Amino acid sequence: MNGSLGVALSQRMASLTLQRIGDLALANARRNNAEILTGRSILDLKETLPAGRPALVIAAGPSLHRKSYVRDIVEHGFNGTIIATESSMSWCLRNGLVPDVVATVDPHPSRIVRWFGDPTLGVEEVARDDYYARQDLDPAFGADQLGVNRELLRLVDQYGPRMKLAISSSASEAVVRRAKQAGMELYWWNPFLDDYDCADSLTRRIFVANLRPCLNAGGNVGTASWVIAHAVLGSREIGLIGIDFGYYSDTPYRATQYYPEIVDLFGEHALDDIYIRVVNPHLNKEFFTDPAYFWYRNIFLEMAEEAARLGVKTYNCSGGGILFGDNVAFVPLAEFLRLVRG
Repeated sequence: MNGSLGVALSQRMASLTLQRIGDLALANARRNNAEILTGRSILDLKETLPAGRPALVIAAGPSLHRKSYVRDIVEHGFNGTIIATESSMSWCLRNGLVPDVVATVDPHPSRIVRWFGDPTLGVEEVARDDYYARQDLDPAFGADQLGVNRELLRLVDQYGPRMKLAISSSASEAVVRRAKQAGMELYWWNPFLDDYDCADSLTRRIFVANLRPCLNAGGNVGTASWVIAHAVLGSREIGLIGIDFGYYSDTPYRATQYYPEIVDLFGEHALDDIYIRVVNPHLNKEFFTDPAYFWYRNIFLEMAEEAARLGVKTYNCSGGGILFGDNVAFVPLAEFLRLVRG
């Protein structure tokens, strides 16, 4: 059955993810502890931004680069809070949008800082890691990595003081250093890595050390941004763009995020059993996803159900991907913007 192995793997993603990043997240949190204890809490965002406004969450799914969102945002005069993932910040700044908040959570020691502009990036690093060149991410990153990095250094230095960084305790040393260099205000939080109630919980150990709020990030920075919108800033109407949790059908397997790991573990012959095909009924179009993103999508839908009970309305305006369900309205961005403008 197509994708059957991928579905089975998705049910184990919580434990697999903890095995993959748990030790690194803990090490980063320990190293960041002095910064965290003297820095601001994520809850302080409520003192620096208007609470309760509609929010627009911008993530870096493939639809972000296949749609024309900027004109809708400008023409409808959106005056709510814009929360961008660090991976979509480049797209925002290149298109004249300055996010109110940028969120980051991934602990990778060298890749995530690239979204902020990496002052140390050179030819050797580009040649050593094909993460950006191989993937269906921001096309600009793969086309001219050093040139884009120089431009991003300039843009983030220019607009950094206007953007607040919702930074996880798991962030790498390179991200912390670069954000401070660019003049961004840092607001700290802890991601749920495991069950806080367990005696040997990593989440509990990190919280006891820094006493910053713990947020359920749903395993990814896009979901974390949505959580920050409603749980921290009190937004009750949240639009999403670039949150696909999947790939367009014309995307080669090799251009997906976890392709190397999948091939290493299961081989090329197993790809059709790993990647999961999903028809989006709102578009009558098929997309595909991997076990990790399928898990992210299912977790998001569970969290959206809980948020809906608290009066939070979520609108996926991405125009692509597999995030749809009873508590996630799938609508065009222009419709959401008209709705919140009243």
